[in-house]
Amino acid sequence: MSKERNAVRSPRLLVGFLVFVGLITAVIGSLGAPLITAVAEAYDVSLAASQWTLTIALLAGAVATPVLGRLGSGPRRRTVVLVMLGVEVVGSLLTVLPLPFALLLVGRALQGMGIGLVVLMMAVARDHLDEQRAARTIALLSVASTAGIGIGYPLSGLLTDLAGVRAAYGFGLAITMAAFLAAVFALPHAPDRPSTRLDLRGAVLLAIALPSLLLVIGETSLWRHQAPLAITILAAAVLVLIGWIYLEAHTEQPLVDVRLLKHPAVAAANLVMLTGGVGMYLLFSLITRYVQTPATAGYGFGLNTFESGLVLVPFSVLGFVAGRLVPAWRERLGARLLLGASTAVVLAAFVLFAVARSPLVLPIIAIGVLGFGVGAFSAAMPAVILAVTPAAETASAMSVNAVVRSVGFSTGSALGGLILAAHTTGVFPSESGYAAAAWIGVVATAMTLVIIAILPLKHR
Repeated sequence: MSKERNAVRSPRLLVGFLVFVGLITAVIGSLGAPLITAVAEAYDVSLAASQWTLTIALLAGAVATPVLGRLGSGPRRRTVVLVMLGVEVVGSLLTVLPLPFALLLVGRALQGMGIGLVVLMMAVARDHLDEQRAARTIALLSVASTAGIGIGYPLSGLLTDLAGVRAAYGFGLAITMAAFLAAVFALPHAPDRPSTRLDLRGAVLLAIALPSLLLVIGETSLWRHQAPLAITILAAAVLVLIGWIYLEAHTEQPLVDVRLLKHPAVAAANLVMLTGGVGMYLLFSLITRYVQTPATAGYGFGLNTFESGLVLVPFSVLGFVAGRLVPAWRERLGARLLLGASTAVVLAAFVLFAVARSPLVLPIIAIGVLGFGVGAFSAAMPAVILAVTPAAETASAMSVNAVVRSVGFSTGSALGGLILAAHTTGVFPSESGYAAAAWIGVVATAMTLVIIAILPLKHR
Protein backbone atom coordinates (compact mmCIF):
# COMPACT_ATOMS: atom_id res chain seq x y z
CA MET A 1 0.00 0.00 0.00
CA SER A 2 1.43 3.39 -0.96
CA LYS A 3 2.28 6.12 1.49
CA GLU A 4 -0.52 8.24 0.00
CA ARG A 5 -3.13 5.57 0.69
CA ASN A 6 -1.84 5.27 4.24
CA ALA A 7 -2.21 9.01 4.87
CA VAL A 8 -4.58 10.14 7.63
CA ARG A 9 -7.02 13.02 7.53
CA SER A 10 -5.60 14.80 10.57
CA PRO A 11 -1.85 14.25 10.95
CA ARG A 12 -1.69 16.65 13.93
CA LEU A 13 -4.34 14.68 15.77
CA LEU A 14 -2.47 11.46 15.10
CA VAL A 15 0.85 12.93 16.28
CA GLY A 16 -0.80 14.18 19.47
CA PHE A 17 -2.28 10.75 20.13
CA LEU A 18 1.02 8.93 19.51
CA VAL A 19 3.01 11.21 21.83
CA PHE A 20 0.23 10.95 24.44
CA VAL A 21 0.56 7.16 24.45
CA GLY A 22 4.35 7.48 24.68
CA LEU A 23 4.04 9.72 27.72
CA ILE A 24 1.54 7.38 29.35
CA THR A 25 3.88 4.41 29.06
CA ALA A 26 6.63 6.40 30.79
CA VAL A 27 4.31 7.63 33.53
CA ILE A 28 2.82 4.17 34.17
CA GLY A 29 6.27 2.57 34.20
CA SER A 30 7.53 5.15 36.73
CA LEU A 31 4.57 4.83 39.12
CA GLY A 32 6.37 2.14 41.09
CA ALA A 33 9.50 4.06 42.07
CA PRO A 34 8.11 7.01 44.11
CA LEU A 35 5.41 4.85 45.73
CA ILE A 36 7.57 2.07 47.18
CA THR A 37 7.48 3.37 50.76
CA ALA A 38 3.79 4.29 50.58
CA VAL A 39 2.88 0.84 49.22
CA ALA A 40 4.84 -0.87 52.00
CA GLU A 41 2.88 1.09 54.60
CA ALA A 42 -0.53 0.77 52.92
CA TYR A 43 -0.25 -3.00 52.33
CA ASP A 44 1.83 -3.81 55.42
CA VAL A 45 4.64 -5.44 53.47
CA SER A 46 8.41 -5.01 53.55
CA LEU A 47 10.23 -2.47 51.40
CA ALA A 48 11.83 -5.37 49.51
CA ALA A 49 8.38 -6.74 48.65
CA SER A 50 7.11 -3.27 47.75
CA GLN A 51 10.06 -2.84 45.37
CA TRP A 52 8.44 -5.48 43.20
CA THR A 53 5.71 -3.00 42.20
CA LEU A 54 8.44 -1.36 40.12
CA THR A 55 10.47 -4.42 39.18
CA ILE A 56 7.59 -6.55 37.92
CA ALA A 57 6.33 -3.75 35.66
CA LEU A 58 9.77 -3.25 34.10
CA LEU A 59 10.28 -6.99 33.60
CA ALA A 60 6.84 -7.41 32.01
CA GLY A 61 7.56 -4.49 29.71
CA ALA A 62 10.92 -5.89 28.65
CA VAL A 63 9.36 -9.23 27.68
CA ALA A 64 6.21 -7.77 26.11
CA THR A 65 8.02 -5.23 23.91
CA PRO A 66 9.46 -7.72 21.35
CA VAL A 67 6.19 -9.68 21.34
CA LEU A 68 4.13 -6.56 20.68
CA GLY A 69 6.70 -5.46 18.10
CA ARG A 70 6.11 -8.66 16.12
CA LEU A 71 2.33 -8.72 16.53
CA GLY A 72 2.15 -5.07 15.54
CA SER A 73 4.15 -5.57 12.36
CA GLY A 74 1.17 -7.20 10.62
CA PRO A 75 -2.25 -5.98 9.49
CA ARG A 76 -3.80 -6.40 12.98
CA ARG A 77 -1.77 -3.65 14.63
CA ARG A 78 -4.85 -1.58 15.55
CA THR A 79 -6.41 -4.61 17.27
CA VAL A 80 -3.16 -5.35 19.11
CA VAL A 81 -2.92 -1.76 20.38
CA LEU A 82 -6.55 -1.66 21.52
CA VAL A 83 -6.25 -5.02 23.29
CA MET A 84 -3.03 -3.96 24.99
CA LEU A 85 -4.53 -0.67 26.14
CA GLY A 86 -7.50 -2.67 27.45
CA VAL A 87 -5.09 -4.89 29.37
CA GLU A 88 -3.49 -1.77 30.85
CA VAL A 89 -6.92 -0.51 31.96
CA VAL A 90 -7.62 -3.84 33.69
CA GLY A 91 -4.20 -3.75 35.33
CA SER A 92 -4.76 -0.16 36.47
CA LEU A 93 -8.11 -1.15 37.96
CA LEU A 94 -6.43 -3.91 39.97
CA THR A 95 -4.02 -1.36 41.46
CA VAL A 96 -6.86 0.91 42.57
CA LEU A 97 -9.27 -1.60 44.12
CA PRO A 98 -8.70 -2.64 47.77
CA LEU A 99 -7.35 -6.08 46.87
CA PRO A 100 -4.52 -8.22 48.34
CA PHE A 101 -0.92 -7.24 47.60
CA ALA A 102 -0.48 -10.18 45.19
CA LEU A 103 -3.21 -8.76 42.93
CA LEU A 104 -1.55 -5.35 43.07
CA LEU A 105 1.56 -7.01 41.61
CA VAL A 106 -0.58 -8.65 38.90
CA GLY A 107 -1.99 -5.24 38.07
CA ARG A 108 1.47 -3.67 37.88
CA ALA A 109 2.63 -6.48 35.58
CA LEU A 110 -0.34 -5.86 33.26
CA GLN A 111 0.43 -2.14 33.29
CA GLY A 112 4.09 -2.80 32.53
CA MET A 113 3.24 -4.82 29.43
CA GLY A 114 2.03 -1.57 27.88
CA ILE A 115 5.59 -0.23 27.82
CA GLY A 116 5.94 -2.07 24.50
CA LEU A 117 3.30 0.15 22.90
CA VAL A 118 5.91 2.83 22.17
CA VAL A 119 7.48 0.77 19.37
CA LEU A 120 4.04 0.28 17.81
CA MET A 121 3.44 4.03 17.91
CA MET A 122 6.72 4.48 16.03
CA ALA A 123 5.52 2.02 13.39
CA VAL A 124 2.23 3.92 13.06
CA ALA A 125 4.11 7.19 12.58
CA ARG A 126 6.32 5.69 9.89
CA ASP A 127 3.37 4.19 8.01
CA HIS A 128 0.91 7.08 8.15
CA LEU A 129 2.88 10.34 8.29
CA ASP A 130 5.07 12.02 5.71
CA GLU A 131 8.78 11.37 6.10
CA GLN A 132 9.67 14.64 7.83
CA ARG A 133 6.76 14.56 10.29
CA ALA A 134 7.31 10.86 10.96
CA ALA A 135 10.97 11.49 11.84
CA ARG A 136 10.02 14.24 14.29
CA THR A 137 7.29 12.12 15.87
CA ILE A 138 9.50 9.05 16.26
CA ALA A 139 12.17 11.23 17.88
CA LEU A 140 9.61 12.64 20.33
CA LEU A 141 8.31 9.15 21.12
CA SER A 142 11.81 7.98 21.93
CA VAL A 143 12.32 10.97 24.21
CA ALA A 144 8.89 10.60 25.84
CA SER A 145 9.57 6.98 26.80
CA THR A 146 12.55 8.15 28.86
CA ALA A 147 12.08 11.80 29.84
CA GLY A 148 8.40 11.28 30.62
CA ILE A 149 9.30 9.86 34.03
CA GLY A 150 9.85 13.45 35.18
CA ILE A 151 6.09 13.91 34.81
CA GLY A 152 5.05 10.74 36.62
CA TYR A 153 7.33 11.18 39.66
CA PRO A 154 6.06 14.54 41.01
CA LEU A 155 2.42 13.86 40.15
CA SER A 156 2.35 10.45 41.83
CA GLY A 157 4.25 11.84 44.82
CA LEU A 158 1.83 14.75 45.22
CA LEU A 159 -1.25 12.53 44.92
CA THR A 160 0.18 10.08 47.45
CA ASP A 161 0.92 12.85 49.94
CA LEU A 162 -2.57 14.33 49.51
CA ALA A 163 -4.82 11.26 49.27
CA GLY A 164 -2.81 8.07 49.61
CA VAL A 165 -1.26 5.52 47.30
CA ARG A 166 -4.53 4.49 45.63
CA ALA A 167 -5.05 8.08 44.47
CA ALA A 168 -1.75 7.88 42.58
CA TYR A 169 -2.76 4.57 41.04
CA GLY A 170 -6.16 6.12 40.27
CA PHE A 171 -4.32 8.68 38.16
CA GLY A 172 -2.81 5.77 36.23
CA LEU A 173 -6.28 4.32 35.68
CA ALA A 174 -7.60 7.66 34.39
CA ILE A 175 -4.87 8.17 31.82
CA THR A 176 -4.95 4.58 30.55
CA MET A 177 -8.72 4.84 30.05
CA ALA A 178 -8.19 8.13 28.23
CA ALA A 179 -5.60 6.48 25.98
CA PHE A 180 -7.94 3.60 25.18
CA LEU A 181 -10.77 5.95 24.20
CA ALA A 182 -8.41 8.11 22.15
CA ALA A 183 -7.13 5.03 20.31
CA VAL A 184 -10.65 4.03 19.32
CA PHE A 185 -11.06 7.29 17.41
CA ALA A 186 -7.50 8.32 16.44
CA LEU A 187 -5.62 5.11 15.64
CA PRO A 188 -5.68 4.19 11.92
CA HIS A 189 -5.65 0.68 10.52
CA ALA A 190 -2.29 -0.78 9.53
CA PRO A 191 -1.33 -1.12 5.86
CA ASP A 192 -2.17 -4.36 4.08
CA ARG A 193 0.72 -6.70 4.79
CA PRO A 194 0.99 -10.47 5.08
CA SER A 195 -0.01 -11.75 8.51
CA THR A 196 2.85 -12.77 10.77
CA ARG A 197 2.85 -15.86 12.97
CA LEU A 198 3.94 -15.39 16.56
CA ASP A 199 7.09 -17.38 17.30
CA LEU A 200 5.97 -19.02 20.56
CA ARG A 201 9.28 -20.85 21.10
CA GLY A 202 11.16 -17.60 20.79
CA ALA A 203 8.71 -15.83 23.11
CA VAL A 204 9.07 -18.52 25.81
CA LEU A 205 12.88 -18.50 25.65
CA LEU A 206 12.95 -14.72 25.80
CA ALA A 207 10.53 -14.75 28.76
CA ILE A 208 13.04 -16.97 30.58
CA ALA A 209 16.30 -15.29 29.57
CA LEU A 210 15.46 -11.59 29.72
CA PRO A 211 13.86 -11.38 33.20
CA SER A 212 16.65 -13.57 34.59
CA LEU A 213 19.26 -11.29 33.04
CA LEU A 214 17.63 -8.06 34.23
CA LEU A 215 16.95 -9.42 37.71
CA VAL A 216 20.47 -10.64 38.35
CA ILE A 217 21.95 -7.41 36.98
CA GLY A 218 19.75 -5.27 39.20
CA GLU A 219 19.96 -7.38 42.39
CA THR A 220 22.83 -5.58 44.09
CA SER A 221 22.47 -7.52 47.36
CA LEU A 222 23.04 -10.78 45.50
CA TRP A 223 26.31 -9.47 44.02
CA ARG A 224 27.44 -8.19 47.42
CA HIS A 225 26.68 -11.34 49.44
CA GLN A 226 26.53 -14.26 46.97
CA ALA A 227 28.66 -13.28 43.99
CA PRO A 228 29.23 -16.90 42.77
CA LEU A 229 25.45 -17.50 42.60
CA ALA A 230 24.97 -14.19 40.77
CA ILE A 231 27.64 -15.12 38.24
CA THR A 232 26.03 -18.55 37.73
CA ILE A 233 22.58 -17.07 37.10
CA LEU A 234 24.07 -14.43 34.81
CA ALA A 235 25.95 -17.06 32.79
CA ALA A 236 22.83 -19.22 32.50
CA ALA A 237 20.74 -16.27 31.35
CA VAL A 238 23.35 -15.32 28.76
CA LEU A 239 23.49 -18.90 27.46
CA VAL A 240 19.69 -19.03 27.09
CA LEU A 241 19.82 -15.66 25.35
CA ILE A 242 22.47 -16.95 22.93
CA GLY A 243 20.27 -19.97 22.24
CA TRP A 244 17.35 -17.63 21.62
CA ILE A 245 19.39 -15.60 19.13
CA TYR A 246 20.41 -18.78 17.27
CA LEU A 247 16.78 -19.91 17.14
CA GLU A 248 15.58 -16.53 15.87
CA ALA A 249 18.25 -16.48 13.17
CA HIS A 250 17.02 -19.86 11.86
CA THR A 251 13.26 -19.28 12.14
CA GLU A 252 11.27 -18.30 9.06
CA GLN A 253 9.02 -15.88 10.97
CA PRO A 254 11.04 -15.00 14.10
CA LEU A 255 9.81 -13.04 17.09
CA VAL A 256 12.63 -10.59 16.36
CA ASP A 257 14.48 -10.50 13.07
CA VAL A 258 17.97 -10.65 14.55
CA ARG A 259 19.39 -10.71 11.03
CA LEU A 260 18.86 -6.94 11.01
CA LEU A 261 21.60 -6.78 13.63
CA LYS A 262 24.07 -7.93 11.00
CA HIS A 263 23.93 -4.48 9.47
CA PRO A 264 26.90 -2.55 10.91
CA ALA A 265 24.83 0.59 11.59
CA VAL A 266 22.15 -1.30 13.51
CA ALA A 267 24.66 -3.32 15.53
CA ALA A 268 26.70 -0.21 16.31
CA ALA A 269 23.63 1.77 17.35
CA ASN A 270 22.53 -0.93 19.78
CA LEU A 271 26.02 -1.18 21.28
CA VAL A 272 26.05 2.59 21.77
CA MET A 273 22.58 2.36 23.35
CA LEU A 274 23.81 -0.28 25.78
CA THR A 275 26.92 1.56 26.96
CA GLY A 276 25.26 4.96 26.85
CA GLY A 277 22.28 3.69 28.82
CA VAL A 278 24.56 2.46 31.61
CA GLY A 279 25.98 5.94 32.18
CA MET A 280 22.70 7.81 31.76
CA TYR A 281 20.75 5.81 34.33
CA LEU A 282 23.73 5.67 36.69
CA LEU A 283 23.72 9.47 37.02
CA PHE A 284 19.92 9.63 37.14
CA SER A 285 19.82 7.19 40.06
CA LEU A 286 22.70 8.94 41.86
CA ILE A 287 21.05 12.37 41.77
CA THR A 288 17.60 11.16 42.80
CA ARG A 289 19.08 9.25 45.76
CA TYR A 290 21.42 12.08 46.77
CA VAL A 291 18.74 14.77 47.06
CA GLN A 292 16.54 12.50 49.22
CA THR A 293 19.34 11.75 51.70
CA PRO A 294 18.70 13.60 54.99
CA ALA A 295 21.16 16.31 55.96
CA THR A 296 21.98 14.37 59.15
CA ALA A 297 24.12 12.09 56.94
CA GLY A 298 26.50 15.03 56.45
CA TYR A 299 25.24 15.80 52.95
CA GLY A 300 21.99 15.66 51.00
CA PHE A 301 18.81 17.71 51.31
CA GLY A 302 16.19 15.37 52.80
CA LEU A 303 13.59 15.99 50.09
CA ASN A 304 10.31 14.09 50.31
CA THR A 305 8.73 12.14 47.44
CA PHE A 306 6.98 15.12 45.88
CA GLU A 307 9.95 17.48 46.28
CA SER A 308 12.40 14.99 44.80
CA GLY A 309 9.93 14.49 41.94
CA LEU A 310 10.05 18.21 41.23
CA VAL A 311 13.84 17.95 40.92
CA LEU A 312 13.21 15.71 37.89
CA VAL A 313 11.08 18.28 36.07
CA PRO A 314 14.12 19.96 34.41
CA PHE A 315 15.18 16.49 33.24
CA SER A 316 11.91 16.06 31.37
CA VAL A 317 11.53 19.64 30.13
CA LEU A 318 15.04 19.88 28.68
CA GLY A 319 14.74 16.33 27.34
CA PHE A 320 11.69 17.32 25.31
CA VAL A 321 13.39 20.54 24.17
CA ALA A 322 16.29 18.49 22.86
CA GLY A 323 13.87 16.07 21.21
CA ARG A 324 12.27 18.93 19.32
CA LEU A 325 15.63 20.29 18.17
CA VAL A 326 17.24 17.04 17.05
CA PRO A 327 15.32 16.52 13.76
CA ALA A 328 16.51 19.94 12.53
CA TRP A 329 20.08 19.21 13.59
CA ARG A 330 20.23 15.70 12.19
CA GLU A 331 20.55 16.72 8.55
CA ARG A 332 23.29 19.22 9.36
CA LEU A 333 25.35 17.21 11.82
CA GLY A 334 24.81 13.58 10.83
CA ALA A 335 24.21 10.62 13.12
CA ARG A 336 27.75 10.22 14.46
CA LEU A 337 28.28 13.86 15.41
CA LEU A 338 24.79 14.19 16.89
CA LEU A 339 25.13 11.10 19.08
CA GLY A 340 28.64 12.19 20.05
CA ALA A 341 27.48 15.69 20.99
CA SER A 342 24.57 14.39 23.09
CA THR A 343 26.89 11.93 24.87
CA ALA A 344 29.30 14.81 25.56
CA VAL A 345 26.44 16.69 27.24
CA VAL A 346 25.82 13.66 29.48
CA LEU A 347 29.55 13.62 30.23
CA ALA A 348 29.38 17.29 31.27
CA ALA A 349 26.50 16.49 33.64
CA PHE A 350 28.60 13.72 35.23
CA VAL A 351 31.57 16.05 35.72
CA LEU A 352 29.36 18.74 37.27
CA PHE A 353 27.88 16.30 39.77
CA ALA A 354 31.31 14.82 40.51
CA VAL A 355 32.90 18.14 41.45
CA ALA A 356 29.98 20.06 43.04
CA ARG A 357 26.81 18.72 44.70
CA SER A 358 25.85 21.57 47.04
CA PRO A 359 23.79 23.79 47.17
CA LEU A 360 20.64 22.09 45.85
CA VAL A 361 20.65 24.14 42.66
CA LEU A 362 23.75 22.27 41.44
CA PRO A 363 22.19 18.77 41.37
CA ILE A 364 19.14 20.36 39.73
CA ILE A 365 21.36 21.89 37.04
CA ALA A 366 23.17 18.57 36.62
CA ILE A 367 19.95 16.61 36.10
CA GLY A 368 18.71 19.28 33.69
CA VAL A 369 21.90 18.97 31.64
CA LEU A 370 21.53 15.18 31.81
CA GLY A 371 17.95 15.49 30.55
CA PHE A 372 19.05 17.53 27.55
CA GLY A 373 21.75 15.00 26.71
CA VAL A 374 19.44 12.01 27.18
CA GLY A 375 16.72 13.71 25.13
CA ALA A 376 19.07 14.44 22.24
CA PHE A 377 20.56 10.95 22.42
CA SER A 378 17.14 9.26 22.52
CA ALA A 379 15.81 11.34 19.65
CA ALA A 380 18.84 10.65 17.44
CA MET A 381 18.97 6.89 18.02
CA PRO A 382 15.83 5.79 16.06
CA ALA A 383 16.97 7.58 12.91
CA VAL A 384 20.23 5.61 12.89
CA ILE A 385 18.38 2.29 13.07
CA LEU A 386 15.39 3.09 10.85
CA ALA A 387 17.58 4.49 8.07
CA VAL A 388 18.54 0.90 7.21
CA THR A 389 15.40 -0.93 8.39
CA PRO A 390 12.42 -1.83 6.15
CA ALA A 391 9.19 -0.07 7.14
CA ALA A 392 7.51 -3.41 7.88
CA GLU A 393 10.20 -4.16 10.50
CA THR A 394 10.03 -0.80 12.30
CA ALA A 395 8.36 -2.12 15.44
CA SER A 396 10.56 -5.22 15.60
CA ALA A 397 13.83 -3.29 15.12
CA MET A 398 12.93 -0.64 17.69
CA SER A 399 11.79 -3.29 20.17
CA VAL A 400 15.32 -4.72 20.15
CA ASN A 401 16.70 -1.25 20.85
CA ALA A 402 14.19 -0.81 23.68
CA VAL A 403 15.29 -4.08 25.27
CA VAL A 404 18.96 -3.10 24.93
CA ARG A 405 18.12 0.20 26.62
CA SER A 406 16.42 -1.69 29.48
CA VAL A 407 19.55 -3.80 29.99
CA GLY A 408 21.72 -0.68 29.94
CA PHE A 409 19.50 1.16 32.41
CA SER A 410 19.35 -1.85 34.74
CA THR A 411 23.13 -2.18 34.63
CA GLY A 412 23.58 1.53 35.37
CA SER A 413 21.20 1.39 38.33
CA ALA A 414 22.90 -1.73 39.72
CA LEU A 415 26.36 -0.23 39.22
CA GLY A 416 25.37 2.83 41.21
CA GLY A 417 23.97 0.66 44.00
CA LEU A 418 27.11 -1.47 44.18
CA ILE A 419 29.45 1.53 44.30
CA LEU A 420 27.43 3.25 47.02
CA ALA A 421 27.17 0.00 48.99
CA ALA A 422 30.96 -0.28 48.94
CA HIS A 423 31.13 3.19 50.56
CA THR A 424 28.51 2.48 53.24
CA THR A 425 29.47 1.76 56.84
CA GLY A 426 26.29 2.91 58.60
CA VAL A 427 22.83 3.73 57.31
CA PHE A 428 23.87 5.99 54.43
CA PRO A 429 26.86 5.83 52.06
CA SER A 430 29.61 8.40 52.51
CA GLU A 431 29.55 11.38 50.18
CA SER A 432 32.82 10.16 48.67
CA GLY A 433 30.82 7.20 47.30
CA TYR A 434 28.79 9.56 45.14
CA ALA A 435 31.95 11.22 43.86
CA ALA A 436 33.51 7.83 43.07
CA ALA A 437 30.36 6.67 41.26
CA ALA A 438 30.23 9.91 39.27
CA TRP A 439 33.85 9.61 38.15
CA ILE A 440 33.28 5.99 37.15
CA GLY A 441 30.33 7.29 35.14
CA VAL A 442 32.64 9.81 33.49
CA VAL A 443 34.88 6.95 32.36
CA ALA A 444 31.93 4.87 31.12
CA THR A 445 30.48 7.81 29.18
CA ALA A 446 33.88 8.63 27.70
CA MET A 447 34.07 5.01 26.50
CA THR A 448 30.71 5.52 24.77
CA LEU A 449 32.19 8.52 22.99
CA VAL A 450 35.07 6.35 21.78
CA ILE A 451 32.63 3.71 20.51
CA ILE A 452 30.65 6.36 18.65
CA ALA A 453 33.87 7.62 17.04
CA ILE A 454 35.08 4.27 15.74
CA LEU A 455 31.95 2.30 14.81
CA PRO A 456 29.93 2.68 11.58
CA LEU A 457 26.71 4.55 12.36
CA LYS A 458 25.32 5.26 8.92
CA HIS A 459 24.28 3.31 5.85
CA ARG A 460 26.97 3.01 3.23
